[in-house]
Amino acid sequence: MQPLSGSYSSESSVGKVIKCKAAVAWEPNKPVVIEEIEVAPPQANEVRIKIVATAVCHSDLYHLFEGMNKDGFPTVLGHEAAGIVESVGPGVTEFQPGDKVIPIFLSQCQECHLCKNPKTNQIHQETMSAVESRFTCKGKRVLQFMGTSTFSEYTVVHQMAVAKIDPAAPLDKVCLVGCGISTGYGAAVNTAKVEPGSTCAVFGLGAVGLAAVMGCKAAGAKRIIAVDINPEKAEKAKVFGATDFVNPKDHDKPISEVLTEMTNGGVDYSVECVGNVQVMRSALESSAQGWGVSVIVGWTTLHDIAIQPIHLISGRTWKGSLFGGFKSKDGVPKMVKAYLDKKLKLDEFITHNMTLDQANDAIELMKNCKW
Repeated sequence: MQPLSGSYSSESSVGKVIKCKAAVAWEPNKPVVIEEIEVAPPQANEVRIKIVATAVCHSDLYHLFEGMNKDGFPTVLGHEAAGIVESVGPGVTEFQPGDKVIPIFLSQCQECHLCKNPKTNQIHQETMSAVESRFTCKGKRVLQFMGTSTFSEYTVVHQMAVAKIDPAAPLDKVCLVGCGISTGYGAAVNTAKVEPGSTCAVFGLGAVGLAAVMGCKAAGAKRIIAVDINPEKAEKAKVFGATDFVNPKDHDKPISEVLTEMTNGGVDYSVECVGNVQVMRSALESSAQGWGVSVIVGWTTLHDIAIQPIHLISGRTWKGSLFGGFKSKDGVPKMVKAYLDKKLKLDEFITHNMTLDQANDAIELMKNCKW
């Protein structure tokens, strides 16, 4: 993952339209364009944030290259970032200018019946902070991706989708908590509920998968099998706690059979972090008959999934995980604290530091698995 940084004006901007740089995706399957955009002042219950660092997440690439949704353009991508509050709109009391914050794609109103239910981190759809875009460019309205749009020097986000963090936190590191690291780590700890002494398999070793490996280790797993078709991921997986690495391309039988043989019946927990329906099925089939738990983390809307009913009838549990099961405004500050307390790795995920002007280079690095 590559934090992208920009330069910022020091002039007083409260209550004014801010002109700044942003990486605008005008249409799908095309490079983003560095443009000057106008960012309107925050309205009621909104916060305008100066973005200090943002990372590239595969969800950004999915929208740009795979989502097939032409209605979602033009837009400013980015949703994994950290910054400083520049100004707040009427009704905002939780945040003040100068606060260090992380904008989050998953809102938490803290009042609806879902927010009050400890069994979920989701929010009632009618309460969801549907952000009306505060961006314009060349006279055209530019959409805000996932309500955040952090490939911009400034953005405006609803206060329900902002978490205040420790002022000591280095923003160029903790930006990763805003999506990928929380998603993978929480999938293991919160959703799978990995137990000490257990055996786990993690499919897909991007940042989310590596964070899932880290979560399995934090939960006390005895054996953690990292699965990826890229052999270069093997050493990095060990940094985060993997005990074994398996490349499906090295075997002439289904990966589920390989893992079942390796573990004498299947793993206790499997976590899918690819977004491929065939891998989702393989992860389920790799879990132990009778008690195995398999968690789907990877995102896709392109295909349906098909399984043999016996795989569930025989006692396996299949679960999904959104943002690692963390309630966003509650969980993000705790993850940042864990990093500051040296209980969570973040630095090790970062392979490139680049400027906003290099956004297309960062995207290409991720497309080509060079990050």
